[in-house]
Amino acid sequence: QLQLVESGGGLVQPGGSLRLSCSASEFTLERYAIGWFRQAPGKEREGISTISNSGDRTKYADSVNGRFTISRDNQKNSVYLQMTSLKPEDTAVYYCAVCKSYYSGSYTCPPQGAWGQGTQVTVSS
Repeated sequence: QLQLVESGGGLVQPGGSLRLSCSASEFTLERYAIGWFRQAPGKEREGISTISNSGDRTKYADSVNGRFTISRDNQKNSVYLQMTSLKPEDTAVYYCAVCKSYYSGSYTCPPQGAWGQGTQVTVSS
C-alpha cells in the first residue's frame, strides 16, 4: 500500500502561510512522483501540484501558481507544500499521493494507493 501521511494543516488568516508535509513510513518516496490534491467542502477532490521523483520538475494548477511551492527532501523521505498568500477559497482538506503515472506537464496525476486522512487547512479571519 503506497499510502502517505499528511500533516501541517491548521487555521490561518487570509494572506497567511502554512507548510504541509507528506511522508511515508513503509516505503521510499524517492522512486515516485508525488501529487498534492485538495477537497473543498461540497466539491470534488482536485489535483493542484506535482513533483517528479528527483524534484527537478514541478507543475501547478492556475489557482495556486505563484503562491504554492512543492518540494521534496528524499533524504527525509518527505514532500512539502509551502502555501503563501492564502485565500479563503484555499480552505480544504489537503492530500498527497503517489502518482500512478506521471507527466511533467500536468499539475495532477492519477493517484496510486489509498488516500490518507489528509490535513485540514482553513483560511478565515
